[in-house]
Amino acid sequence: MGGNWYFVTFRSARGVISDTARDIIKESVTERHGRHYALATAVVMPDHAHLLIRPLEKGEGRYFSLAEILKSLKGISARKINVCLSTTGTVWQKESFDRIVRDEREWREKYEYIRGNAVRAGLAEKPEDYPWLLEGGNFINRP
Repeated sequence: MGGNWYFVTFRSARGVISDTARDIIKESVTERHGRHYALATAVVMPDHAHLLIRPLEKGEGRYFSLAEILKSLKGISARKINVCLSTTGTVWQKESFDRIVRDEREWREKYEYIRGNAVRAGLAEKPEDYPWLLEGGNFINRP
């Protein structure tokens, strides 16, 4: 697991989530970059999120697992969303989807897929116009 890049998707248990909730998720993803994982790019869509991440080492030869990363990310963002929106209950579906990225060609494919997700969904004309896209100089953009 250590050193590998992963394409990860998780979905809302509530259907469409508010702009405020998307802001919270974006912030939660950003906060964990450099602590639990290296983030290449991510997008928070109205009902799901995609991330391209590489787990970081948490101790000598031991890396954060995807289970640890997603439990933390989904748990903290769910708590913040419930507090902010004065709601209770489940925010995220229990299951998530992940795929190991096998080579640079696949990494670039997943990166471009995430980057263009909002455009394909008709939510923005250009990727950089979508406010819940995370990419750029602060993030690692190569395998």
